[in-house]
Amino acid sequence: MEFRKNPKNATSGSKVNRKPSVNERKSTMGDHPRRITRNFLSPETCKELEFIHKSCSAVGYRRNVFSTTLHHLIATNCAHLIMPLVAIRERLKEIVEEHFGVEYELFVEFTGLISWCKGSSIGWHSDDNREYLRQRDFAAVCYLNTHGVDFNGGLFHFRDGEPSSFSPIAGDVLIYTADERNVHRVDEIVEGERTTLTLWFTRDSAFDEDANLLKSLPDPLMEWSSYSPVLASNSMYWFPPEEASRFESGFHVCYARLHLLGFHVCFSSATDPDPASSDNTLLSMNGPLYMVHGSEVLQWEFMNILHSLQVVQFYIWKEADLGMDDRQGPPWISKTMMEASESQLEMIKRLKNVFLKDAQMAEELLGMRPENLHRKFSGFRFSAAVSEWEAYTSNLQRQMAISLPQWRNYKSIFSLA
Repeated sequence: MEFRKNPKNATSGSKVNRKPSVNERKSTMGDHPRRITRNFLSPETCKELEFIHKSCSAVGYRRNVFSTTLHHLIATNCAHLIMPLVAIRERLKEIVEEHFGVEYELFVEFTGLISWCKGSSIGWHSDDNREYLRQRDFAAVCYLNTHGVDFNGGLFHFRDGEPSSFSPIAGDVLIYTADERNVHRVDEIVEGERTTLTLWFTRDSAFDEDANLLKSLPDPLMEWSSYSPVLASNSMYWFPPEEASRFESGFHVCYARLHLLGFHVCFSSATDPDPASSDNTLLSMNGPLYMVHGSEVLQWEFMNILHSLQVVQFYIWKEADLGMDDRQGPPWISKTMMEASESQLEMIKRLKNVFLKDAQMAEELLGMRPENLHRKFSGFRFSAAVSEWEAYTSNLQRQMAISLPQWRNYKSIFSLA
C-alpha cells in the first residue's frame, strides 16, 4: 500500500492569523462567492451517513437540533465511524480550496452530522458572526436527504446575490464564504428531519480539528476491546435539554428513535431496575438489555441501548440487501423471537413511561415516516443485520488501525487510498 501525505502538511507549517480584508476578498472572489454542486454524494453514501447520525446523535446546540460530532464518536467508543467521513472531508476541502483559490491554505475547523427537526430555524447571520467563530473562513453543507420528500420547510436563503436559495436533494453540497458576503438564514422546519454533513474551514492552524481529534483517538491495539458503543451522559440524550436534570417530561433520544421504528426494550429479571427509581432506570440503559418488536422478545442480548440502536438503524439501512424473509428462512429463525411474558410486557410499559414521557413530541420532532408504519419485520433479515453490523464495524476498525499511525506521523487525518 502506498501512503499519501496530506497536501496541507506540505505547505502549511505555520499558524495563519490574519484574515484578508473585505476589499482583498472581493477582488479575488467576488461579492457573494458561493457554489452549488449537485449529486456530490451518492445515494448510498447519504444513507450511510444518515445511519451514523441516527444511531449516534445527541441533543444539539440549537433548539430542536441533534448533532453527531467527531469528538462525540470518539468519546462513545465509535471512533471507527469517522472512517466513512475521511475521504469526504478531503474532497470537500479540495473543492473549497480550488473554487475559492486558496489551495493548501485551509484546515478543517469542524465536522458534524446535524439534523434540524420540526420547529428549528435560524435568522439572518454569517457563520463568523461571533468572536469565538472569527476563525471560520468557508463552509460546506452536504444534504443527506431531500426537500419535499424527507422534510418540508428548512430552505437555505442568502440575503444577497445568486443563487439566493435552492431546493436540495440528497447528495447536493453548498459551499460559501463564512463572512458578511454570505449572510443567510434557514426557514423553520415544518415536518421531518433535515439532515446534513456540515464542515467549516479555517486558515488558522490553531483551530485545526485534526490535531484535536488525534489527541483523543485511542490506540486501537490497546483500547478497542469490543464493538460495543458506550453511552455519554444521559443528559446528552434527553430532549428537551432543559429537562435533562429532572427527566420529568420529554424523551430519551435513543429510546424514541427505537420506538418510532417499532421497537422497545426490556431487561432480564436479574437486571430489572428498581421500578420506584427513575434514576436507576436511566442508568440501566448503560447495561445489557433485550429488544422487543410487537409482542415478541428478540433473543439477542445487547450491551446497552446505543448498541441496540446502532444495530436497528443498520437493519433499516441495509434491509433490502439482507436476503430472504422469514417465510424463506431456515427453521431455526423462529427460535430467535419469543412471545413476551406478562412480566416482560409490564416492564416494557414501565420503561416506556420513563423514557418516552411525551410520545407525541417525539413523533412530531423526529418524524413518524409512513414506510416505518407499514414495514414488516423480518427476524431472518434482522439476524443477518446483527452479523453484518459486526462485520461492518470490524472492517472500519481495521481501516482505522492501519490509518492511525500515518495520521499521527503527518499530524493529519487523510485517506490512505
